[in-house]
Amino acid sequence: MTTVVCADVGSTYTKAALIDLGTATLVRRAEVPTTAATDVLTGLDQAVAAVGGTGDELYVCSSAGGGLRLAVVGYEALVTAEAGHRVGLSAGAQVVHVAAGRLDGRSVQALRASRPDVILLVGGTDGGDASVLMHNAGRLATSRLRLPVVLAGNSRVRPDAAALLTHRRIPVTVTGNVLPRIGELDPAPARSAIRSVFLRHVIGGKRLSRGGRFASLVRSATPDAVLAGVELLADRTGAGVLVVDVGGATTDVYSALLPDAEAETGPRRDVAGTLWRSRTVEGDLGVAAGADGTRTAATSEKLALPKSGHLTDDRALAAAAATIALRRHARGHSSGPGQPRTGGRDLRDVRLVVGSGGVLRHGGGEYVLHALLSDVAGGWAAPVRARTVVDQRYVLAAAGLLATDHPDVAGALLNSL
Repeated sequence: MTTVVCADVGSTYTKAALIDLGTATLVRRAEVPTTAATDVLTGLDQAVAAVGGTGDELYVCSSAGGGLRLAVVGYEALVTAEAGHRVGLSAGAQVVHVAAGRLDGRSVQALRASRPDVILLVGGTDGGDASVLMHNAGRLATSRLRLPVVLAGNSRVRPDAAALLTHRRIPVTVTGNVLPRIGELDPAPARSAIRSVFLRHVIGGKRLSRGGRFASLVRSATPDAVLAGVELLADRTGAGVLVVDVGGATTDVYSALLPDAEAETGPRRDVAGTLWRSRTVEGDLGVAAGADGTRTAATSEKLALPKSGHLTDDRALAAAAATIALRRHARGHSSGPGQPRTGGRDLRDVRLVVGSGGVLRHGGGEYVLHALLSDVAGGWAAPVRARTVVDQRYVLAAAGLLATDHPDVAGALLNSL
């Protein structure tokens, strides 16, 4: 039997799955508390041993230590900064700050206060205006921020902008423009670059483990692995897929939609481009550390919640967190009061809705998914003919980890949902 182990090192639990490559089946899974307070390798090794896979090849993703915190610096709010925001989310990052226009002292201070791990610097279509990108590269170079930068802007001046940063010894990864032309969003190069920077700089920089073994094992941020699994699921089923993952501190929403030619070229075209595979993360919604944020947001969204804190209320908290996160995902977001919403998703044609997270796996799945699909007051249109399922064995992350090296095995795991 040829096996591999797929492991997800989360902020709370480390989950491992032993996969038989020959039969494309999940043999055994286990989860143990993440040992972030000491060394995450301790918990990882315990989880791997629990599934009996000590000598197997490891595929590891991680969101321990808060995962990847990304700041986006763009040309202006509605086009390149918005495009960078969408690409950052698709790369598995929590986008903690978006700045648009020429950076000044106050905006650099706000950028620093958001405590990002990585900066995505974008601006200008290829051959378009270059002044803002050059200004912002220079401003970052002379600031006290010494964070790695992914430079994904105007190709005409990328070498010059990179030179400003490298001259000040700021790590720079140069990649393709996220928005080479108006309405044409190209996320793949920047997404790949962000993943590389996460592995090279962030995992080691969070001091989650002594030595370099953990950093060498991690292949992606957990949300990036899950999105890869969602994308593969949509490709194999040929249908729109929606995934809602309710955690203790955050709630993530993933959607993979079928491309619409009119949305690409017609009058409904989005100037910041259309990202058919998308993710949003809501850092204020959860059922444990994020419970207070869920209650506050539920009040704002006029959703009723039990006032007590008993365990039996976790289902209601999870339903509220999932519903609010999905409303935000579908409605899009605004850059400020009075500004138009951008980045919204039309989910009516979704055919498969997947629920994930501890509360859903432990008996709350049907309740939460019913709440999602019966939400008629949130300013979005729910899927009309969708099948629902709970990812009981957390196969989405495992499938995403295996999608490149073992696509058939990954596909078979998804068939078991």
